[in-house]
Amino acid sequence: MNKQINIVQPTKKHAKEIFKLVNRCKPLDINSEYLYLLQTTYFKDTCSVALMGNKAIGFISGYLVPNKKDTLFIWQVAVDEIARGEGLAKKLLLEILQRDNLQEVEYIHTTISPSNIPSQKFFEKFASDLNTTIKKSILFDKDDFNNGHEQEVLYEIGPFKKGKK
Repeated sequence: MNKQINIVQPTKKHAKEIFKLVNRCKPLDINSEYLYLLQTTYFKDTCSVALMGNKAIGFISGYLVPNKKDTLFIWQVAVDEIARGEGLAKKLLLEILQRDNLQEVEYIHTTISPSNIPSQKFFEKFASDLNTTIKKSILFDKDDFNNGHEQEVLYEIGPFKKGKK
């Protein structure tokens, strides 16, 4: 890829582009535009967006698990087709983890549908890169959803230590 990519903490002005990006990234679940506005305002400290010009080509959303300052839940990872294979998801996640307000984080939790092989591979490699383990368990079964959604497997990654880079 020839164009410069900037990875930044999102702001409200990025919400529309993030919504478009997630729409382009099948099989991700599409959330409401309102949610992406919330993520880029109230949850911006635990989200990261990759921009090529004004276009969002990568996004990770997350939040600190309530009552667990050491656990970051990653909700969505979206990388545009034009940026895949470049290690962008890892760069986005590392950018979040290196923030001063997240220095206590030693665990990452995320859920992944069994059919989402790229996400499984990404988090398995990420855990390996951090020299830590993954514990897997079913968090939400198919019966927990109204619309026949696949089960969601909880990936508990950690503990890990990180230094400022």
